[in-house]
Parts: sequence; C-alpha cells; structure tokens
Amino acid sequence: MSTAFPRILSTGAPGFEEEFQALIDGRAQGSRPEQAEAVAAIIEKIRTRGDRALLEYTRQFDGHEADSVASLFWEPADFQVAFEALEEPLRDALQAAAGRIRDYAQRQKLESFEFEDNQGSRLGQRVNALQRVGVYVPGGTAAYPSSVLMNAIPARVAGVEEILMVSPIPDGQVNPVVLAAAHVAGIDRGWALGGAQAIAALALGTETIPAVDKIVGPGNLWVAEAKRQVFGTVGIDMVAGPSEVVVVSDGSADPQWLATDLMAQAEHDEQAQAILLSPDLEHINAVADALAVQLEEMPRADIIRASLAANGALVQTDDLGQAAELVNRLAPEHLQLALAEPDAILDRIRHAGAIFLGANSPEVMGDYCAGPNHVLPTMRASRFASPLGVYDFQKRSSTIRLSQSGAADLADLAECLAEAEGLGAHAASARWRRSSK
Repeated sequence: MSTAFPRILSTGAPGFEEEFQALIDGRAQGSRPEQAEAVAAIIEKIRTRGDRALLEYTRQFDGHEADSVASLFWEPADFQVAFEALEEPLRDALQAAAGRIRDYAQRQKLESFEFEDNQGSRLGQRVNALQRVGVYVPGGTAAYPSSVLMNAIPARVAGVEEILMVSPIPDGQVNPVVLAAAHVAGIDRGWALGGAQAIAALALGTETIPAVDKIVGPGNLWVAEAKRQVFGTVGIDMVAGPSEVVVVSDGSADPQWLATDLMAQAEHDEQAQAILLSPDLEHINAVADALAVQLEEMPRADIIRASLAANGALVQTDDLGQAAELVNRLAPEHLQLALAEPDAILDRIRHAGAIFLGANSPEVMGDYCAGPNHVLPTMRASRFASPLGVYDFQKRSSTIRLSQSGAADLADLAECLAEAEGLGAHAASARWRRSSK
C-alpha cells in the first residue's frame, strides 16, 4: 500500500482495488477475547455486588474516591447551577443548538393508526415511548456536551418519562459544560460514573441506580463491548466504531475548506477515517497541499497525521458516477457532496449515515447545530442502520380487533397454515372461530 502522505490513489492505477479494499478492511474492529472476558467479569460483579462494585471500579479506573454512589449523584439543580455559571455566549450556543435539534426531532415522531378492513375488523398500531433511558457521556478529555443534546433531546421529544445520565469524572474533574448541557436537554438525574461498570449498572440496576430500558451514547472500546454484552437485557443505540467522513468533490469547492473538513474528522482519534474522492487530479493535489500547510497549525496535528496516514486517502476517480459507487462500498458515517450540483448524484447514494449537500454544508455543522442527529452508524453499518432519532425511543404494538365474521372468514386460512406447520392446537383455535360464522 502507498506510504506517501497524504496518500493519493487513482482508480485507474494497477493495484488500486487491493489498496482501496485495505482502506475498508483495515479498520475492522471487534473485541479482543481478553477484553470481552474482562467486561463480562465487570458485568457479573455489578450484578452480584451492585453499588459496592461500582465504587471499587470508580476508584480503580477513574482514580476517584467516593464513600457511596449517592455521593456521585447529580440532580437537576446541579445541572442548572452549572448552566448558569457558563459565559453567556456558551449558554446561548447550547440553547440554540438544542432548539434546532428539537425542531428536527419533532418531525420524526411516529403516530398510532387504525383502519377497518372490508370484513369490519379493525387493525392498527399503537405507539408508546420507552419508560426510562440511560445516556452515557464520555468524560475527561473526551467530554462532548453536544452528545448530551443529541442523545437526550430525541428521547424527550419521544415522550420518555425519565432520562438518566452517567459520565465519568477522572481524578474527580467534573466537566461543567456537560452538566450544563444536561440542564438544556432536560435530563432528570445523573451519576459521576463511567466505563463498562456504568453500562452494567444501567442495564441491571443496583441498590441506587434503577435499570433502564435502553442505553444510548458514545464511549471507548470498553463501553462498546459492555453495550454489546448487555444487549437483549436492554436495548442499545448501536455499537459504534471510530468516526469517518467521505468527501466527494468536483473541483468547485475551495481546497482549503476541504482540507479542514478532512482534518476535522481525522482529529477525533488515530482510527478515524477521512477520504476524498474526485475526478480532478489538479484539485486533489491542491487539497493535498492545503493539508500539508494547515496540518502544522492544528493543535491535534499528531493525531490527524496518524489518522490520515493509516486510514485516509485522496482518490482520483474516472467520474462522479464512479465516486458514488465507491461511496456505497465505503458506506460512510458522514458523506459530504461538495459539488456544484450535489443532487446530480444524490439518487445514486444508497449507503451513508448523514449526507451533507454542497460545499457550504460541512460535516462539523452536523456535529453541533444543523439539527439532524450526529449519532450515526459507523464501520459500514449505514448499509443496514440509520441515524439515532425519536423513533429509537418509541416502540410499536400492533392491535387486532376482529369482527365475528372477520374471524370466521380468516379461520380457514389460519387452519390451513397451522396444519402445514404441524401445529394442531393452532389449527383447533382457528376452527373454533369458524364455527361462529
């Protein structure tokens, strides 16, 4: 594989397919056996020892001493105090972003329905919100107030009765902006807890922390593995991997803009992926030059460089149609169509978590304040998964109210199918309804 930085590939060059497939395969993640075993032990210890285990793990992993889980508790008044202590511009920014997220989420609500068929039977769907949801918020240097808004606001719009938050405070350092975001998002209560142990506590419940119906929110590999293991006991949003962006450009966008767009994704961590696809080689070289210059000015330059070197590429395609084909193979979390006419290939895109149309729509706006959710499927999961939304906090129950004649008319069908499956009691149940005809 090419070792140039930034790596420039061409779809027409020998060996391209192998190099491109390596970009797809190189980030495949799964838990290591020893990690899965360690997480399973943490979950079992929370199951059997509850609060005592939580305190032990908090001391061990976060370096934070606490006498009781109750001493790690946050109530709404704590969130409000943190909010009011912020500088006014930051308070206003949190509220403005929350307003846009809420406005978008309001349009996602599923509705109940019922209709009558030609036999007088009524069939329908009842939509109800989940009762209690837990939001995991990373702590320390990876504290993201925007994630509080993105995870909690759709739950509130859906009608979730109670939203809990857990967030670690390594060495006792509380991030006040996270607490302020909890106030803006309407979180009901929270605890200064993190890691796999916090996920286990939300899933199983302890003496102090009630069990939830679903857990959402980003975290490290240990958190992701814990979510994987408790799924089924509770719902989860997804098992997320490192972040990613694919930018498709026709050469009309400013190379300086696109360089920052790629770096904005790469600075998340060394496993993040940023790829540019364009048929214009001169434009690609201009983006590469802009990257080289701007990288030296970035505070997280080392992370960006490592990410781009390991997982990034600038790819010359034959045309925009071929670029769309490569996008679908990558199935990225974020897709920027930095094109003069982005709608020209939009219909050819099948797999992407969020699509940003035009050079004025960088992915960073989606991270914070555009309105659509920034919790998106990663690691090619957009082939089968969707962004987090209100519908993830609602559940559906089907309703079936058969009339007497409707039941009698359906009895023959049900009996025939039941007998084909060898289920005699099913067939008998249907036969009784036929007798009422």
